[in-house]
Amino acid sequence: MEERVIQSGAVAERPVRDPVGPEAGTAPGPADGPLDDARALTILTTEHWSLLATRSLVYNEAFARGAMYLTFLSATLVALGLVSTATGFSRDFLLIAAVVFGLDLFIGLATMGRVATATSEDLRYLQGMNRLRNAYHEIVPGLEPWFVTGRFDDIRGVFAVYGTNEIAKSRSGLLHGFTTTVGMIGVINAGVAGVLAGVLALLVTASGGIATVVGVATFALSVATSIVVMIRSISRFATTMTSNFPSPAGPPRDPTRPG
Repeated sequence: MEERVIQSGAVAERPVRDPVGPEAGTAPGPADGPLDDARALTILTTEHWSLLATRSLVYNEAFARGAMYLTFLSATLVALGLVSTATGFSRDFLLIAAVVFGLDLFIGLATMGRVATATSEDLRYLQGMNRLRNAYHEIVPGLEPWFVTGRFDDIRGVFAVYGTNEIAKSRSGLLHGFTTTVGMIGVINAGVAGVLAGVLALLVTASGGIATVVGVATFALSVATSIVVMIRSISRFATTMTSNFPSPAGPPRDPTRPG
């Protein structure tokens, strides 16, 4: 380290060191890690707030897309009710209903696809925040008793934020999937597909019984398809994840308990 000598009259000469190192806000030396830099915490905090803001935008978009779909679906049902008062439940009404429900199904599938993509983006941001929390724990060890969220960035650690670690493999995880936005939209789409299939069957066979069976079967098949799509989407996301801080082996530990 460079030394300068200051002379001041009769005062004895003394070395003055240049202020370098983490305390001065400069880059760390070769023996220091990146988290030893005084600027690291500010940078990590800025990134954390950026991820929070981005998560909020993604959530708002998913909520808005779902609300738009439900609004459109409600409007078409009201319109069909008005048409039925003018034409009755004739063949012409069934043709109009088939076209309208086909449009509803298309919009529903598009909404489900976008919300599923937004969910993957949200999980990615959760993974990033878990990495940042891992850095916080490295900067100040022993903070786990004060954190209610995890610090591991693998799929298990990310799902732990939602209070489950086997969200795609257990019965409770499957039921949880139906309570999400994409799960709810999937069930609604299945209902629209069932009604559309029933209307088409009624047009072809003119039999209410056959139309009912076709509609129920289509609904059940559509729900099963939605489940498979959701599970595959989660599995695809898990395979594309790059984990730097995987969860330890064994059952997950309660982060609110020290040690």
